[in-house]
This record gives sequence, structure tokens and C-alpha cells, in this order.
Amino acid sequence: QVQLVESGGGLVQAGGSLRLSCAASGRTFSTYVMMGWFRQAPGKEREFVAGITRSGINTMYTDSVKGRFAISRDNAKNTLYLQMNSLKPEDTAVYFCVASSRVVGGRRPDEYNTWGQGTQVTVSS
Repeated sequence: QVQLVESGGGLVQAGGSLRLSCAASGRTFSTYVMMGWFRQAPGKEREFVAGITRSGINTMYTDSVKGRFAISRDNAKNTLYLQMNSLKPEDTAVYFCVASSRVVGGRRPDEYNTWGQGTQVTVSS
């Protein structure tokens, strides 16, 4: 069964913004002590983008998006978000919502046991 469903991707011009959402099952969302976003461009390895703890207080980002992207989590709505501002062509990728039910460092893809289907983000120059 699909546990995480991303939405909000699309085509945007460089400098524009997008807000990605990740909806999760209410029965499992509370077990996700760590959630985040990865992205993968064609022919490239999956890359960590951002992570967030259950409380939403602690967040982390890969250096290339720090200051431009903001991850947040609304536990009442069982939803994870990624606000992406000042988008660049190099941000073009499929973005995946991920979740882990155990405490992990949060930057490696093998640390997450649950993955969404991905949503395409394309940034034109």
C-alpha cells in the first residue's frame, strides 16, 4: 500500500517557487520519527535534500539548497512540506518524500524504510 504521496511538482522558471506536499496515512505518520526529501536527476545518484524530526524543531539541509528551501511538518494534517524558493535549473529532478520509523542520521537513502512515488520538478533557465 502507498504510504506517502507527493504532490506540488511542476514546471517553473528559474527564480520561481514551488511548494511540495507529502500526504501520509494517519495511522503511520506518528511512527515517522524522521522524514525528509531526496531528489534524483536522470543519470544521477539519489541526493539528500532536507530532513526533519518528529517535533519539527530540528531540520537539516544539503548545502546547495540551504537558505532557499524550507522543510516543515504538520503532524495534525499528516503532511510534510518542502517550500522551494529561488529555484535553479540544477534543482530539476524527481523529488521523493521519505520516512523512517527509527532514529537515524537522516542523510542516507538506506536509512529510510518508506518512500513516496516521486513528483517531478523542472526548472527552466
